[in-house]
Amino acid sequence: MIVLRFWKPYDVLTQFTDADGRPTLADYIDVPDVYAAGRLDRDSEGLLVLTDSGWLNARLTQPQYAHPRTYWAQVERVPDDAALQRLGAGVELSDGWTLPASVRLMQPPDIPDRPVPIRYRANVPTAWLELTLTEGRNRQVRRMTAAVGHPTLRLVRWSLGEGENAITLGGLQPGAWARLSDKHVAALKKTFR
Repeated sequence: MIVLRFWKPYDVLTQFTDADGRPTLADYIDVPDVYAAGRLDRDSEGLLVLTDSGWLNARLTQPQYAHPRTYWAQVERVPDDAALQRLGAGVELSDGWTLPASVRLMQPPDIPDRPVPIRYRANVPTAWLELTLTEGRNRQVRRMTAAVGHPTLRLVRWSLGEGENAITLGGLQPGAWARLSDKHVAALKKTFR
């Protein structure tokens, strides 16, 4: 089984081809027969797992497995305790209530700048949040932070899973990928049984 972890850069599509010539995974990954297990929007960055295993792909993407996904979101203004509690308890979106999430304010992460800077306004501070979700709705983090009055300016998925078997961006740079060791893949198989 092949399992890759990839730091999807900003403005790259989570697919291998694009009729309009936009940047895709094929511009970065030359490993045959691997497919993205899930997706990240074009304007989001961070961890993307690719595998040749249909079994693992299903475990990572099907909602009933509810594995945690941790995101770092740079948001407008500094959320107060009430906003953080709302995010943690669940937020009502147009497609229903979100499940409870783990959320905390964090120091700005030590990650490379995005090639296209975020919108900057001198009179509007920003803050970084770490959110861990167990569901994967379309643009969920962005919709959640907007619902509590703190639009997301930059979004980076840091990890999938939890504990020592989590898959993270650790040691990668935007556009880089690494193959998971056989030991890590064996641990993932046990985790997702």
